[in-house]
Amino acid sequence: MPLREVHFPPDAVESLSAKEEILIFFSSRAPETNLLWCPDCVAVEKMIIDTFSSEKGPSAVLVYVGQKSEWKTLDNIFRKEPWKVTAIPTIIKLNSVREEIGRLVDGQNVISEELSSFIQ
Repeated sequence: MPLREVHFPPDAVESLSAKEEILIFFSSRAPETNLLWCPDCVAVEKMIIDTFSSEKGPSAVLVYVGQKSEWKTLDNIFRKEPWKVTAIPTIIKLNSVREEIGRLVDGQNVISEELSSFIQ
């Protein structure tokens, strides 16, 4: 499935009604450089794209949480209900009625070691 992207802030609310079974919360790209500002996101970016862009991969949406200053504020929409994201990258798995059934949080090692079994 193609990996759909939701950008912060104009269509941030779109992630709340996502049809995909996996939500991937990620740092936004710096407008000047088009680079991710979060080192942990940079470390897993290729793996995320390879895993979720494949035709056989699970359906997923990549949700950009904003620039560093936007993410660091406690008012960031993704820090609140229903997602309560505390660190990025965070990968949330949803069931058919849109309830969270699993979560991988932060760190290259956690995501690298657990992603394959998590998406099964």
